[in-house]
Amino acid sequence: MSKRLLGLLLAIAGPFLWGSSGIVAEDLFNHKIDTIWLVAIRMLISGILLLAYGMLKNEDIFQVYHNKMATIKLLLFSVLGMTSVQVTYFMAIAKGNAATATILQYTSPVMVIVYLALRNWQRPTRVEIISVISAIIGTFLIVTQGNFSGLAIPLSALIWGLLSAVGAALYTLMPISLLKIYDAVPIVGWSMLIGGLLIGIFDQVWNKTPQLTMVMWLEVIFVIIFGTMLAFLFYLQSLAYIDPTTASVLGAVEPLTAMILGVLFMHVVFNGYGILGAVLVIGVTGLQFLGTKESY
Repeated sequence: MSKRLLGLLLAIAGPFLWGSSGIVAEDLFNHKIDTIWLVAIRMLISGILLLAYGMLKNEDIFQVYHNKMATIKLLLFSVLGMTSVQVTYFMAIAKGNAATATILQYTSPVMVIVYLALRNWQRPTRVEIISVISAIIGTFLIVTQGNFSGLAIPLSALIWGLLSAVGAALYTLMPISLLKIYDAVPIVGWSMLIGGLLIGIFDQVWNKTPQLTMVMWLEVIFVIIFGTMLAFLFYLQSLAYIDPTTASVLGAVEPLTAMILGVLFMHVVFNGYGILGAVLVIGVTGLQFLGTKESY
């Protein structure tokens, strides 16, 4: 197997597991599992496992704390980036469904485009303008399913879904300066551990531990191990064999996975308008790829 093929497979496997874990989480929420409890447990254990993985690779996982400014940036990222995207995404699933939540979160590139245009006071490129319009129209079609007199999903699910897109944008933008200096594994590991501790203590999740069946425990383990730790490691490892732009385009596997599995197993219904909306939102990644190619 060539290194490029291995990289492509890893870049597909990561988003596939992310999308699958959303469906599994939805099933847990349907069994009345507390949303914040699952988020806290997911972040805590995944953070510990990622830091342990970093130590096994002989990385200095405490290096970031040697610099005061880097420590402050890590703490801010842990709260505003990592924790916000985890909580808002899972709340969007709990209030609606994983397929719609994942697609709505996928509008985050538009948030990044708008932010950078305002920060740099620079007119967006033609591709970026088309991306914004595509995402807006796609989101409108998804949440209405063509019935323009009302929403096809609860308003709360729409709000949490859009907030998760904002969280994903922050998650993308905030750690850039840190990742130029430190490895991604300890940065993500610490931010997950810190975020998990903060929301766990704030919400006193030890008082909300549910009674789980064996199947539900297996689902929790899947969300933690496969849907978080391995998904992240696969995606990260793919960057050693393929370029980041290709990897980001293959990230479209995540909403596609959530959409297909949602239809097959969670009885989510997308009519023609909804499918067109999903294509428009997911297609933003392809447009960004074209925009990147044009810039060379």
